Amino acid sequence: MKNLILIFCCLPIVTAAQNFHFSGRLGLTAYQGDLKAQSISFSQTRPMFSLGARYDLSEHLTARSYFTFASLKADDKKGDGTMQQRNLNFKTKLFDWELTAQYSLFNLNYRWWTPYIFAGIGVFHFKPYTYDSAGNKTYLKPLSTEGEGFMAGVKDYKLMQFSIPMGVGAEYSLNEDMRLGIEFSYRKTFTDYIDDVSTAYVDQNTLLNARGQTAVDLAWRGDEKGGSPYPAAGYPRGNSNHNDGYFYIAITYTVRYFFDKYKQIVGLPAARKEKRVGCPASRQR
Repeated sequence: MKNLILIFCCLPIVTAAQNFHFSGRLGLTAYQGDLKAQSISFSQTRPMFSLGARYDLSEHLTARSYFTFASLKADDKKGDGTMQQRNLNFKTKLFDWELTAQYSLFNLNYRWWTPYIFAGIGVFHFKPYTYDSAGNKTYLKPLSTEGEGFMAGVKDYKLMQFSIPMGVGAEYSLNEDMRLGIEFSYRKTFTDYIDDVSTAYVDQNTLLNARGQTAVDLAWRGDEKGGSPYPAAGYPRGNSNHNDGYFYIAITYTVRYFFDKYKQIVGLPAARKEKRVGCPASRQR
């Protein structure tokens, strides 16, 4: 009778717990934008790490949320001849939150692995900076290197932005409670200023009067390599027709920790004795 009462009380918890997972990702992230010669490449990658949670809504559909810490960087020195003449570079720390839906092609109750796709909404924070010729770290947004905020028609950009995360992956069931996978994701953004480069050069004297000599020095850095002087106002500095973006490739690890603990409380068999995914009561033997 005591066991029956425990099962009755804990059954809702067990049912929910078997669908709830903690998850982590470890991989490499890279930027896409004006300071990179190829649209998508894994040159100039940086480490990324995510912690999150997932909930299985059905045998194929999963709701998931992750917080990601990463960094992005790019340097004209690694681009083509025109980019090397411009000689700009940037770095930024990246804080990313996503809420996505994942659709798995196969049912992990009956298969050991499955490919999947996912998409959703996200928010990220960035803060581009560079190092001047003396080695001093300088944040770029306050410098308004393209006249943001003080030139007519040039809006200031926000450091917190929305994104659309999307991607593909595959995961393999190590046992009933643990999964290992690999995932690729691209973040479509709505800003062209992750790298602080988007449109055209502003007049040198106008920029000097508005933001000072440091802004002029970091808006055009070709002179640091003995190149041509500061370009004329309106000369292209970036390409505003395409927003910046970023992507990652990562190893994923997912664990359903609570399920076994609650099964021990109510006296159900341990999950690790059988290597099938899902609720033991629903298995076809």
